[in-house]
Amino acid sequence: MPAPAPTTKARPAPRLLERYRKELAPALAKQFHHRNPMAAARLEKIVLNMGCGEAAHDAKILEAAQRDLGLIAGQRPVVTRAKKAISNFKIKEQDPVGCKVTLRRARMYEFLDRLVHIALPRIRDFRGLNPNSLDQGGSYSFGIKEHMIFPEIPPDQVPYTLGMDIVLVTRAATREEAFALLKGFGLPFAVKASKEAE
Repeated sequence: MPAPAPTTKARPAPRLLERYRKELAPALAKQFHHRNPMAAARLEKIVLNMGCGEAAHDAKILEAAQRDLGLIAGQRPVVTRAKKAISNFKIKEQDPVGCKVTLRRARMYEFLDRLVHIALPRIRDFRGLNPNSLDQGGSYSFGIKEHMIFPEIPPDQVPYTLGMDIVLVTRAATREEAFALLKGFGLPFAVKASKEAE
């Protein structure tokens, strides 16, 4: 008698994706007068970029950045290279200057959840994100100074403190709708500046 086939449990959808499907998309469709929730603003991708110009002269810094960004993102980053020479910093064209990763689908929502609920609250004297960094195309960009705010990075095992640029790319009909989407995901915008952005 053949052995029964092993059963594999379907991985549950990330909770922010579930919130988007069940609550946020219908609410945005109603607020911005879309006939179909499928037309509501949505998050398309998140791009994480670690710039470390010292990597051109010290391979260990680049290795640390790749390792740590991979832990934070859950996927392997690609090395970014200088598009042109910068003589002041002794950087030649095509020298490695950092690494980046693009997150989509489930990993994108899982990262956003950790960013909003764990990493950002760990920033000392954090007063909220600046909503004026949201451009007319619906992309929101901001930087963090220390990557150790992420739970995947043990602070006692980090030889280098690295900063990171984060870009959340949305698909939205207007800047206002993109802002409402990001607020709905729980991004902690500074209160005074948020009122000005709206």
